[in-house]
Amino acid sequence: MSADLVLLSARLLDPGTGRILPHTALAAERGRIAFLGDDRDARALAGPRTTVVDLRGAVVTAGFTDGHLHPVSGAERTMGVDLSGCRDLAAVRTALAAAVGDLRPGAWLRGWGLDPNAFGSAPVATAALGPVLDGVPALIDLFDAHSALASERALELAGVDGPRAFEQGSEIVCDADGRPTGLLLEDAACEVVEAAAPRPTEAQIRARAAEVLAAMAASGLTGGHAMDANGDSLAVYAALEAEDALPLRLRIAPWCRPEASDADIAELIRLQGTGGTLWRVAGVKLFMDGTIDNGTAWLETPDCHGQSDHAYWPDPRRYTQVISELHRAGVPTATHAIGDAAVRHVLDAVEQAQAASGRTGGTGGTGLTGSMGGGGGTGVVRHRVEHIETVPDDTVRRFAPLGVAASMQPTHCCEFTRADHTDNWSRRLGEERAGRAFRCRDLWEAGARVVLGSDWPIAPYPPLQVMAGARHRRPADLSLPPHGPEQALTPLQALRGMTVNAAWAAGEEDRAGRLAVGHRADLTVLADDPLRVPDSELAALPVLLTAVAGRITHRAAEV
Repeated sequence: MSADLVLLSARLLDPGTGRILPHTALAAERGRIAFLGDDRDARALAGPRTTVVDLRGAVVTAGFTDGHLHPVSGAERTMGVDLSGCRDLAAVRTALAAAVGDLRPGAWLRGWGLDPNAFGSAPVATAALGPVLDGVPALIDLFDAHSALASERALELAGVDGPRAFEQGSEIVCDADGRPTGLLLEDAACEVVEAAAPRPTEAQIRARAAEVLAAMAASGLTGGHAMDANGDSLAVYAALEAEDALPLRLRIAPWCRPEASDADIAELIRLQGTGGTLWRVAGVKLFMDGTIDNGTAWLETPDCHGQSDHAYWPDPRRYTQVISELHRAGVPTATHAIGDAAVRHVLDAVEQAQAASGRTGGTGGTGLTGSMGGGGGTGVVRHRVEHIETVPDDTVRRFAPLGVAASMQPTHCCEFTRADHTDNWSRRLGEERAGRAFRCRDLWEAGARVVLGSDWPIAPYPPLQVMAGARHRRPADLSLPPHGPEQALTPLQALRGMTVNAAWAAGEEDRAGRLAVGHRADLTVLADDPLRVPDSELAALPVLLTAVAGRITHRAAEV
């Protein structure tokens, strides 16, 4: 049988070793790398239906995998006005005024990416935006996607006129007189107003998701760990794959919220392993806290406003029980834990689950996570902690013995915090805790498997930008000094964080993340060696070709 894809005249970079392999050609057959060798032998594998590409010295490496992103929900969330570039309230008001001018009478305005730093010392409240939203139903997501601002008209349409109680750590923020300020903290509060807003049609969401996924492929991504299955996400993935329009391999973790019943958890276990060829439910996503910027993280001691002093789960013991139940069923988990108390509790829960069941999270074995799903298998069950924004030394040292992956988003640090600690995140934490921010290097050197991702749409998804941020710890425009340069990763560590370590976290190190015969032919082709390109130039390195399972999903005009 002839190969499906043959790449010639290439430099083959194996992220496992960081070395250029002594080969110039690669052939893929039935979705796997079938051959590594010289051009002449590779040409002999080509048949009439083989795609043959002469790369003229370009660099081929294992395909980049984003360890944390939200493709479909993010596609819907970013259909509104983009406020992510607004650095002050004047810019926010200008952008909103332009968007309001384009609205039909009575239509809702949606926005996203609003940075609380734009408010300066003013409270994050709708009043700070001035009269621009008067009479307009508007719902604007803050950059962290854990909070939103609702206009007076939106609150009125949603029937919100005061505080409410929720079964999770959520809040409708009110002033001293009990009147809503417009700030909605965490999902349950945001959903009250979202329920009153019109939603795009299924066709619109599918079209937008296809557009986003195609752009992700063009950026060099071949896969992603999707941290939700909200709404109709799974149906969107199925429809796109049926249309041959799914250009990424996606591993999906549906949410488990504090209010989940035993039946809900049983359903999450049942869902494991369902999906298609390129997308599969594999794991469960949980939240142990919110965000530092909102005052909804869980810290050992409160922030400077007396906030971030409790868990997202009203009863953290219930979270521990759920982790044990999922662990016994062989289901890997990914828990959002930003504050030091939240991370500690997650590690405690995993440790208890491992001790009770005998299942480990170590480096050996296969089992549930060794496929893209399933339940009740044998072997290791690999859990993850997402974000880990501020933790002390003793917590850093616990990841490796427990086999828990440290899923980090370096661009959160680069784009939303500052080295001089004048940003909202740092001011809330104070000098000591802000000084131990996003400890990528410390976790790596302590033996933890550090997985890199974007958390898109919270931060930009191009993987080269994510890796550059991990290396230089500065904003993409390099306009500010590095925040915690001692926590920067080396070029090889950054590359491994989006290839080898992403495969390990998924239990797929025997079939993904390397250039080796028998491994998946998920490939990213770059104009130059990313390990030798300067940190400041890495994000602009051209992506020439992307392939998933040996099928080209992006090809630059010059290739």
